[in-house]
Amino acid sequence: MQIKGAFIQHIGVVRDRGSKYAVSAGRVSSDADIKNFLKRLKKAKKFAKATHNTWAARLSDGTEIKNDDGEGGAGMIILQMMAREGIEDAIIVVTRWYGGTHLGGDRFRHVKTSVQHLFDAVRSGES
Repeated sequence: MQIKGAFIQHIGVVRDRGSKYAVSAGRVSSDADIKNFLKRLKKAKKFAKATHNTWAARLSDGTEIKNDDGEGGAGMIILQMMAREGIEDAIIVVTRWYGGTHLGGDRFRHVKTSVQHLFDAVRSGES
């Protein structure tokens, strides 16, 4: 699978006990592209103020980079899902706005659901 768009975004993918999730993705081919993508994402005040912007990127040169942004282990989940799909030269960001109730392990299920939502949209041509 290939993420073709420079900037893909789905908001309100998951809602649970007040927390809301979004997923964003785009094409990147270097560390500079990753930084620019994250900068562009966080230009939107809503995303800049999010509780967590967890992300992972895989480049065709074999580089894999992730950032949990306070959701310990979530970046690795995204990275593993990207590897399973063979996605390279792309970044995926799962954003969470904390709703006031701890979700425990469910937060990892919601990360997976968000990324799978993106994959399904890409396959169906929505993104």
